Amino acid sequence: MGDLIEQAGRFVASHGFWAGPVVGLLCLGESLAIIGLFVPATAVMLAIGGLIGADALDAWPIFFWAVVGSIAGDWISYLFGSRIGPKVYRRWPLNRHRPAVARTRLFFRKYGFAAVFMGRFLGPIRATVPLVAGVLTMPKRPFQIANVASAVLWVPLMFAPGYLAAGPLGEMLSINEGHLVLFGFGIAIVAMAATLLASRRMGRRRRQSGPGTTPSAPPNAKSL
Repeated sequence: MGDLIEQAGRFVASHGFWAGPVVGLLCLGESLAIIGLFVPATAVMLAIGGLIGADALDAWPIFFWAVVGSIAGDWISYLFGSRIGPKVYRRWPLNRHRPAVARTRLFFRKYGFAAVFMGRFLGPIRATVPLVAGVLTMPKRPFQIANVASAVLWVPLMFAPGYLAAGPLGEMLSINEGHLVLFGFGIAIVAMAATLLASRRMGRRRRQSGPGTTPSAPPNAKSL
């Protein structure tokens, strides 16, 4: 895995024009259901962040492609779950990871919109939350809002540790990359907590306004 990450970093550094599409494909792969478990996009993005901080790569095209790839991966997973339905849980390879899938389903049923947003920052369930959202027929609009918002935040957070450590600010303040990783996770946790609180508040308002609606699953959700 380490060799693969190093080779990807070398390729991107020597082929700057292809850096954006390559990172976009990596983010697409990591966001896809099942496939995302085997794609080391996060590690590659940390390395590319360092190249951006050292002015070896142009940041904006890479940021654009990474966000597009992340959004597309979650959307494809959602559509796949919506089309296949609950029987996807009984197919390989999900049928070999029933406890993990069950935890993801419970997480989504409990938090709904917030689960889609937070799922991108939680490695163990990142590749399955959009799939479960599709199976449970979460409305497309709130799914896409959570999908896009989380991608726009997640991508710069993944680039930030390498970028800040390799840039002038990192040299001036002697910033340790490990500290930056913790800082990035701290920002993500604050964002997820805010989303969770907002989701719960919306859920309470819906329950007060009338019975039969919940924030986590629409009334016509497929039964498991």
